[in-house]
Amino acid sequence: MLAYILKRLALMIPTLVGVLTLTFIVMQFVPGGPVEQVLAEARAGTGSGETSAYKAGRDLDRQRVEELKKLYGFDRPLHERYFKMLADYARFDLGRSFMQNKPVWELIKEKLPVSISLGLWTFLISYLISIPLGIAKAVREGSRFDVATTFVVLLGYAIPGFVLGILLIVLFAGGTFWDVFPLRGLTSDDWAEMSWPARIADYFWHLTLPLTCLVIGSFAVMTLLTKNTFVEELRKQYVLVARAKGLSQRRVLWKHVFRNALIPIITGFPAAFIGAFFTGSLLIETLFSLDGLGLLAYESVIRRDYPVVLGSLYLFTLIALVVKLVSDLTYAVVDPRVQFGAVAR
Repeated sequence: MLAYILKRLALMIPTLVGVLTLTFIVMQFVPGGPVEQVLAEARAGTGSGETSAYKAGRDLDRQRVEELKKLYGFDRPLHERYFKMLADYARFDLGRSFMQNKPVWELIKEKLPVSISLGLWTFLISYLISIPLGIAKAVREGSRFDVATTFVVLLGYAIPGFVLGILLIVLFAGGTFWDVFPLRGLTSDDWAEMSWPARIADYFWHLTLPLTCLVIGSFAVMTLLTKNTFVEELRKQYVLVARAKGLSQRRVLWKHVFRNALIPIITGFPAAFIGAFFTGSLLIETLFSLDGLGLLAYESVIRRDYPVVLGSLYLFTLIALVVKLVSDLTYAVVDPRVQFGAVAR
C-alpha cells in the first residue's frame, strides 16, 4: 500500500506540470492579453490602482506600453517566464493578480467562505436526501411511490439551476410576488451585532434560495445511483439464501445488503465533498450576488488575469489529484478484497 501511495504521489508532479504547461502555451495565443485589457480600461476611464498612471485616453504611446509589459513581466523571454512560474508554484507562490494587485492566495481566501457555504451544505443536504430516498425506492421498486418520486427527481434534474433561480427570485425575492428572502450576500449588514442564534438564522435565510437551486439538480443522480445499487444487491444469490433461512426483510436489508450497496457511494464521498466546494455554479453566484470562486475564475478569464487563472487551476488540479488518491484508498478500506499493487495470479 505504501509503495502504491508513493507512486501515485510521484505521478502527481508530471500531471501538474503538464496541466500548467498546456495552459501556459494556450494563453500565449489568446488575443487581448493583460496589457491590452489595462489599456482598454484606461481608455474607458475604469483603470484603478497601479493602472491609474496610464489613464491617458486613446493616445497611450509605445513607451507606456513597454512600461506595462515590464510591470507584468512580459519583457522577459517566454522560456524564462515559464521556468519562473514552475519555480514559484513549486514553493506554492501563486503570484499577484494583474488587475486587482493582490496576492492570488489572498483572493482565493476571500472567496472561499461563499464556495464553502454553497459546497458544504449542497453536499450534506444532497446526500441526506438522496441515500434514504434511494433506499426507499429500491425497497418499493415498481410501486406508485417509486414511479412518483422518479418523476419528481427527474423533473428537478431537468430544470436548469439558473432557470429555477430566476423563478425563485420572481416568486420569493421581491421580483413580482413575495419579498421573503434576501437577494445579496451570505449575511445581513448588521450580522455582527446579532446574537448567535440570530446570526445562524440569518445565515441560512440568505442561503435558502441558492441552496435550493443547487440541491434540486445535484441529488437526482445520487438518488438513482443509490436505488440501482440496492436493487442490484437485492437480486443477488446471498440475499435469496438469507431470506430462505427465514431472516426478516429489515434484517436482510440492514445487515447484509446495506454495507455492500454503499461501497460505491461511500468511495465517492471524498471527491463529491471537495468537488462541491470548487464546482459552484457561476450563474447561481451571479443571480444571488454571491462572490465565490466560480465568479473569480470567470472574471479572471475574461480580464486575462493570468496569475489568477493559473493559480486557481494549479490549486484545483492539485486538490483533485489528492482527492482522487483518497477516494481510491477509501475503496480499499471499505472493501478489504481490493489490494492495490497486488500481482494477479
